[in-house]
Amino acid sequence: MTTTTPGVGATRSVDTTQELAAFLRTRRESLDPGDFGLPARRRSRRTPGLRREEVAELAGVSVDYVVRLEQARGLRPSADVVEALAGALRLAPRERAYLFDLARQRPREPVRPATAAAPQLARLVDDLSPLPAMLLNHRYDILAWNAQMAGLVMDYGTLPPEQRNSMWLCLLHPRMRDFYVDRERVVREGIAHLRAAWAAHPEDRALNGLIAEFGARVEEFPRLWAERDVQVNGRGNKAIRHPEAGELAVHFEVLRPLQDPDQLLMICRAADEGSRAAMDRLWGDR
Repeated sequence: MTTTTPGVGATRSVDTTQELAAFLRTRRESLDPGDFGLPARRRSRRTPGLRREEVAELAGVSVDYVVRLEQARGLRPSADVVEALAGALRLAPRERAYLFDLARQRPREPVRPATAAAPQLARLVDDLSPLPAMLLNHRYDILAWNAQMAGLVMDYGTLPPEQRNSMWLCLLHPRMRDFYVDRERVVREGIAHLRAAWAAHPEDRALNGLIAEFGARVEEFPRLWAERDVQVNGRGNKAIRHPEAGELAVHFEVLRPLQDPDQLLMICRAADEGSRAAMDRLWGDR
């Protein structure tokens, strides 16, 4: 399958061979030879990072094999080779999983993309009140939410269905432009999450369409997408500017139900006492 790279006009599916080649190159070039005990200038290093022959030696494969992989010449490396390359490139766990996804070597159960909330999970979202909670799918479409989540961010029910996507809102909704105190970090992490979802679901046309839209409409998206960061955060903190409650620190936790693996349950709570008091006042006013 061959299409243009998402974020630069793609509308159909990911070319995993091209992306595998680009990912291997960028990770090789990001490495410091000094970390491997290699001279900073062995003859002359005209390009950054490790040389292909150095990666080949570390991975126990031929130089020609690494060259062919980086030139996207149709190779599909085995699981053993992917593991060796991940070790040679010192990939973080999330990057290793991404590489396995691109090589189609990470075993997974077939998952049908969720387009509607499972009824039991929708009820759970309501039952989690007064904690803000919502249900997402792998492309971050918002499938269900409770009143507290609507009060914390916005009433998703007032939006057209095509805008009920947490990344779309973060990147394109005018109200969200100043919502996050550290917008650069939130956007960067969101794009890294999106890249992981893209590798795991290469045939998802709706996801590819979203990425293409972001690439065309969001100024910083092509630059951040090209960095090929991969990240999947199951928990963390975000500082927000709430129009009524002021600045809040929110802790979030993301859970994946075993019965519905394409649905993600996000639960939020105050990250400190001041934010807890402000959120209590906010819920009391509603």
